This record gives sequence, C-alpha cells and structure tokens, in this order.
Amino acid sequence: MKKRLRGLYLFISSLVIGALHLSFGFARSAGHNARMFLNPGDSAISVNPGSLHVMPDIKSAYDSLHLNLKGLSREAYDYAKKGFDKLVNEGKLFNDSIISIIDFSRPSSQKRLFIIDLNQYKVLFNTLVAHGRNTGRELALSFSNNPASYKSSPGFYITRETYEGHNGYSLKLEGVERGINDKAYQRGIVIHGAPYVNEGLADAQGYIGRSQGCPAVPMTLSRPIINSIKNGTCVFIYHPAYVQQSPLLN
Repeated sequence: MKKRLRGLYLFISSLVIGALHLSFGFARSAGHNARMFLNPGDSAISVNPGSLHVMPDIKSAYDSLHLNLKGLSREAYDYAKKGFDKLVNEGKLFNDSIISIIDFSRPSSQKRLFIIDLNQYKVLFNTLVAHGRNTGRELALSFSNNPASYKSSPGFYITRETYEGHNGYSLKLEGVERGINDKAYQRGIVIHGAPYVNEGLADAQGYIGRSQGCPAVPMTLSRPIINSIKNGTCVFIYHPAYVQQSPLLN
C-alpha cells in the first residue's frame, strides 16, 4: 500500500515539475521572439493616442491666401517667388518679408497689384495700378527701357528712397534686369498716387488712366502703400512675353 502511494506521489510530482518547466520555457521564447522585432539600441516606448498631433501640410502663401480667387495667376506668383528668392540669396533686399507683384497680363480695370507679407501670410494691399500710356490701353502690350518712351518696363525692381515731387509722395524704383528695366531709376520710374487710377473710371470706360511709365496707384492708398514697401523690398512686374528674356529668371 505504501509503495503504491509513493508511486502515485512521484507521478504527480513529475507532472507538476514538467508543467513549471514548460511555462518557463514559453516565457523565455516569447521574450526572445519579441526582441527579434527590435533593432540594437532601440527602446520600447508607449504612445498615448490622445497625445498624437498631426501636423498640417505646409502650404505656400499662394494657396494659404487663396490668391487665385483674388485674380493672381499661379504662373505670375511662381515667377515672382523665384526671382525674389534669388535676390534674397544675393543679399540685395533689405526687407525680405514683403513682395509686390503687378500682373500686367490682366487689364487695367482689374485689381492687379498684390502686396504680400510672406512672413505673416497677409495680403497687405490688392488694388488698381496703371501702366504707361504707350504700353497699351486696357492691356499692357508694349514695353520699353528707354527714356521718354512713356512705356512700362517689366521685371524685378528694388524699392529705394521716398521723396515729395510733382506727383506728391513718391517712391523711387531701381530696375535690376539689364536691358529690360535697368534704366528705370534714371527714367524716374516711381510709385506714386494718381487721380486717374480709380474704380469709377474703370467702370465708366473699361480701363483706368495711364502714366508716363510709372506704376501709379490710387491717391487714397499711395502713402500707406509706399510706407509699407519702401527701403529695399522687391517689386515684380509680370507679363508672359517678358519671362523668356529675363536675365534673373533664366
């Protein structure tokens, strides 16, 4: 009887010991398999789903400000930004946050001057602007770099000093593209206010008045516009026919 009980005890003990070894081995195996999915030096981290923050896509000022809805073409903006970035990299701008784009592919009856703060993502001004009297009537079609041509010149400019002149408070422009607008400073091409740049005239005859080649703006906006862009900002006058001839863009 005692032998029988002793045999039963040994049998049950072997079963318990075997079960303990099995679970220990399984735990070691699971740990090893888990480490197979970690590279050396990796550390396991726990992520709280509530703490995850999805960063928004970075958009250009053109998209963020919906400039297409305001009438500025993507092409005009992209060329403006390309030349602007080049001028910034060359250290030619004293103020690299403001860019003024004049889109001469649009008729003068439309608001084709866009002054944009690229750092603050703001449209500071969107208004009418004149072209030269010999450049065209509704549309800007013919350009010149020559004095007394009474024509506009496309391309990139840097704003310089202000002064009080025949047209009141005015802002001098320096053209930076040889053969296209580099005579602008000596020609007296400036930004100034003009009474012939107004919406009433545009509505009545389909186009505004024209200048002697200056990008003239509405009288009521001339001073705030000039004060916003004076002393070393970029002005870009765009026209599709000019692009292939631009030293700065090519």
